Order: sequence, then C-alpha cells, then structure tokens
Amino acid sequence: MIIEWNQHIFHPDTERFPLHERASYRPDLTTRAADPLQQYMEHMEAEGIDRAVLVHPEPYGDDHRLVLDCLDREPEKFLGTTLLYPSDDGAPQRLAELVAKQPRLVSTRFHAHRGKEQYLHDFHEDCVRALWSKAVDLGLIIELHIGPDYAEQVAGVLKDIPDSVVLIDHLAEPHMGNAVEFSHVLDLAHFDNVYMKLSGLGHFAKDEPLYESALPFTRRVVDAFGPERMVWGSGTPAIVDTHLEAFSDADRALVKGGNLARLLGWNGAPRV
Repeated sequence: MIIEWNQHIFHPDTERFPLHERASYRPDLTTRAADPLQQYMEHMEAEGIDRAVLVHPEPYGDDHRLVLDCLDREPEKFLGTTLLYPSDDGAPQRLAELVAKQPRLVSTRFHAHRGKEQYLHDFHEDCVRALWSKAVDLGLIIELHIGPDYAEQVAGVLKDIPDSVVLIDHLAEPHMGNAVEFSHVLDLAHFDNVYMKLSGLGHFAKDEPLYESALPFTRRVVDAFGPERMVWGSGTPAIVDTHLEAFSDADRALVKGGNLARLLGWNGAPRV
C-alpha cells in the first residue's frame, strides 16, 4: 500500500472556504482546479497512491471546513490533520471538539522554524504543552514542521510526554539551520516513537523529480531513523527507491506506506 502524507488541498471558492485573517501566506487560488480533490485523486491514480493524509494548509488557519468537506466526500481514501493556534484560549478544547466531530482527523500540526514564529516561540510554553498534551490524550500524531533550531526543545517535550507519537515534516528543513543544530534533529531518532518524513527535498535541492543531489544528506537521515521510522510524502514515491536504493524492497515498502498503514490502522490492525 502506498500512502502519501503531505497533500494540501486549496479551493478556489473563497465564499465556502475563505482564507484565514491570520493566514501565514496567501496562495493564488485563481489557477486552482474547480474540484481540487478530484484533481488530486487523478494524480493518486497516476502515481499508484492508494490513500493519503490531507494536511490542513496554513492559509486556512484554524478554519477546518475544507479538510472536513474532503473527508466527508471520500471517507475511505483520506485521513486529515488539524492546525490550531496554541496561544488561543480554549485551543485544546477546540481540538477535542474537532476530533469528536470527525474521527478521521488523526494529527495536529505545530509550526516552528526561523521566520515562522507566529504560532509559537518555545515548545516549553504552557499553552504549547497544553495543546500537545491534549493531542496525545486524544490519540493523535504530533506533526512537527520544525527547523533544526527547535530540535532540542522537542527533545525536552518528548522526555516529559513520552507517549507522544511524532512525525517530523520535510526532513526538519535542514537548510534553515546549521550542522550543530541538525545533529540535534538526528538525536531525536533515539526516541522510539519519532518518525521522519522523506519530503520537502525541493526546498533545498533543485534536481527534481528525484533530487539525487541530496543523496549524501538523506543517507545520513535514513541511517539515523532506519526505514522502520521513515515516511514518504510529496512528489513521486519513486523518490523512496532512489534515496533508499541500498535497502530491500520490503524496507522501501515500509517507507512508501507500510509504516503509515500501521500507525493509522490502515492495514486492518488497531492504530498504534
């Protein structure tokens, strides 16, 4: 089974699905397909992707109407993620209400890297800890879009909340930090429930679609986390074959979807 965890859905109908007043960026929606979910499903068929986790995009802020609409339309094919502002009063309760309304929401996402401090400044803030703890209590995966400069803080949270299951986005944006800071990202592999997403290669490498120029870097990340704790997302699943060429077909199948199938209960087993 091939599962992608990364797809953002943007809809041109801003009456039904308006961008948030606190949007961190504002994409051009005039070029978007009239039915972006259908367009993505056509892409899935072309790439052999069986299922996907739809990542609620930042421009919609804490308004989840679009991702909820997608999950209602295609409940067998998709799961979704959430995004809230940790400093907002009642954010943990709002998260609980969202998940009660739509149990196919399986994660909440925290953003923290250089140039993006509008969500949080420090993972030790009480409001951040409260939202993280509520997500863990609800059985959600913690999705972290962090830069290397936040890795040490994340380690502190993991020591205090050891039941956390964490997925780090986009290889922790290595171009947004230095080598010393990224060594702390690799140290997060010592926590058994931390997974790394093989995604975002295009953020620092330009030789798409497979980004072979990044191989010396991705080899070190895969060596640290192992194929049992790597997850593919974005681009083509052939990226996995290129960046884990030295591993077995079975190992690459874990990265392409087997690990997520286990974490999300998409293999018939209970969710981890």
